[in-house]
Amino acid sequence: MMVTFQSVMIDTDGPDEEGCLMFANDRLVAAMVRLSDQHGEKAGCWYLEHGFGRLDGPSHPTFLDLDSAQDWAVQHLAEGRRN
Repeated sequence: MMVTFQSVMIDTDGPDEEGCLMFANDRLVAAMVRLSDQHGEKAGCWYLEHGFGRLDGPSHPTFLDLDSAQDWAVQHLAEGRRN
């Protein structure tokens, strides 16, 4: 499975606007937002703003970096289950 990222700005009505779109095999599977200093210890982490398809669900985890987010997404996509 090939996973790629594209940097974007996301309108979140707040300071968290640095975003990243995650694609798996050329399909959009997630929109991630980097958390600002407003989030204390989680500042700099990546938050799953929205998942699509098999990554859609009630859970919106945070990740230390995009590599961790990629590992999580690949696992969920390969297992064919929702988070």
